[in-house]
Amino acid sequence: MIWAMNVIVCVKQIPDPATPGELDPGTNALKREGKLILDDSDAYGVEMALQLVDTAGGGEVWLVSMAPNDEVSGLRTALAMGASKAILVSDPSLAGSDALTTAKVLAAAVERLGGADLILAGTESSDGYTGTVPEQMAEVLGLPSVTFAKKVTVDGSSLKVERQTEAGYDEVECPLPALVSVTAGVVEPRYPSFKGIMAAKSKPVETVTVADLGVTPVGWGGAGQQITEVGQAAEREAGEIIEDDGETFNKIVEYLDNLKVI
Repeated sequence: MIWAMNVIVCVKQIPDPATPGELDPGTNALKREGKLILDDSDAYGVEMALQLVDTAGGGEVWLVSMAPNDEVSGLRTALAMGASKAILVSDPSLAGSDALTTAKVLAAAVERLGGADLILAGTESSDGYTGTVPEQMAEVLGLPSVTFAKKVTVDGSSLKVERQTEAGYDEVECPLPALVSVTAGVVEPRYPSFKGIMAAKSKPVETVTVADLGVTPVGWGGAGQQITEVGQAAEREAGEIIEDDGETFNKIVEYLDNLKVI
């Protein structure tokens, strides 16, 4: 049994969803100026990590994040929940980075921390929804990857996961260290206490640049893409109304058959 374990959690700091987002007119990318908050999806990972460390009987929870303008507001929330320290990667050259570049940068930050038994991440961020960064990180780090975890337990040097599927869940087991992406609802995130909020102000946050991590290329150049246009989503068309005349089921069957559903 592991009596002490260290867990790294990847957390994303995002613009407050309660505030209408704005696009940069030059790049058509989401503006990330000002205060950023902890993504709700990553709060589940932080809580899961804290519970695993508590169950193990000791250890620490560390954080890695990538955000502009040395922004740490979201990180401080995770630190107030109980995490011990964090690395923030903040560099103007990262603007426009795609999912793979983000994965490479976060993986380099993980390696800079070192000594982790487990790495946790949310399944996807609520402002990007690519859902690919955790798996790409695992590949870069050469670690086993388990996705859509709805329950996570550690048994000695093995990780046991109930992996959510459309039909229920799969029972998956792999050796540690590993990288796991957790689903919303895997645990109930705690609210930071006043004591935790005050303590978070003095917890160490190391801010590093791309040069410190040695990751190249990054940003729009590394992504090899650009956002040429952003438009409104098409309005949903009205559905078809079928009157019940005693033979409605035939019409429904025919309709579903045309859609190739049956």
